[in-house]
Amino acid sequence: MIKFTINKNAFQNALRITKQAIGSKVTIPALTKLKITVSDDGITLVGSNGQISIENFLPATDKDANMLISSTGSILLEAAFFESVVSQLPEVTLEFTEVGQKQVILNSGKYEITLKGLDSEIYPRIQDISKETSLKINVGLLKTIFSETVFAVSTQENRPIFTGVHLQVFPDKQFKAVATDSHRMSQRILNLEESNLEFDVILPSKSINSFKNVFANDEEDIEIFINTSQILFRNDTISYYSRLIEGSYPDTNRLIPKNEDYTLDLVFDVAELRHTMERARLLTMQTTNGTVKLTVSGNSVVTTANSPEVGSVHEEMTTIEKAGEDLVISFNPEYLIDALKVVKEPEVRIRFISSVRPFTLQPKNGEDSFVQLITPVRTN
Repeated sequence: MIKFTINKNAFQNALRITKQAIGSKVTIPALTKLKITVSDDGITLVGSNGQISIENFLPATDKDANMLISSTGSILLEAAFFESVVSQLPEVTLEFTEVGQKQVILNSGKYEITLKGLDSEIYPRIQDISKETSLKINVGLLKTIFSETVFAVSTQENRPIFTGVHLQVFPDKQFKAVATDSHRMSQRILNLEESNLEFDVILPSKSINSFKNVFANDEEDIEIFINTSQILFRNDTISYYSRLIEGSYPDTNRLIPKNEDYTLDLVFDVAELRHTMERARLLTMQTTNGTVKLTVSGNSVVTTANSPEVGSVHEEMTTIEKAGEDLVISFNPEYLIDALKVVKEPEVRIRFISSVRPFTLQPKNGEDSFVQLITPVRTN
């Protein structure tokens, strides 16, 4: 039967990470539980909601954990309640003791609480993934790629493939991430230094959002492993599993215009353009179509928005560079604001074909490795 003592803060941090995978709305009751396995080497915490699974290992040698293992074993505890109890313990150290019939006593200073557990054998097993081939990548870089694309996924569950980010690694070591909701698209391409893994998968946006909270150290590298239905992200202590979305993602390369197709090229200060769009959005939020109109005529670039109930807005914008033909185009300002949020360069290049064709955004000094596309709205 299990018995150990551990630093409360170290244990609580491990609980916080593992709980990212535990949901309250699950079809299998055991998945509301936290699985705790204690060995001579350390403590493993396991959480899963059927879509995401996390195995988090606290080694006995971790000096911050100040761990002392007296006896080993495995047990299930109610995850949400157990985390709440641990967070409220009064002292720096907690003592965890299994006393029989799957009951656990937690001691911390003068505080003592008894918890009812379950046999760990009822917990679903995590499907194994082959570790023969992998891709090693920096956590901070992967988070950036996810941030640059995940905002463009669809929130409509009737087309599941568009609720995830399409990830591909090609034989030439090119890593490509794409997301679209059919109204906008964001694509990021990265050339890897080395990779012996090729894949073509769709990663759910919910898994991406959890990933950012699980791997806190942006400086470290992690390994990626793939099988037909799952992806595994792993560092020295955490294994993060996610189910993949089934289906074939459409070819989005054909959506990106050729350079010769563009008829108008504008360069803006990112912060200034974003603030302009945010002011226009205040008015578009009061209308049914929610669009802003951009009018380019000679040296003038103007945004306008009208609401019969509220009023109208008119703002002349400053461009850093302008080349090409006059144009009038309407679009959802929310899409442009979201796109500008992930542009890290101070200046952005926006290129247009016509009033009814999608326009593209790219950092002015960036290469074609990062491109976003927004579809205009047809207006009378």
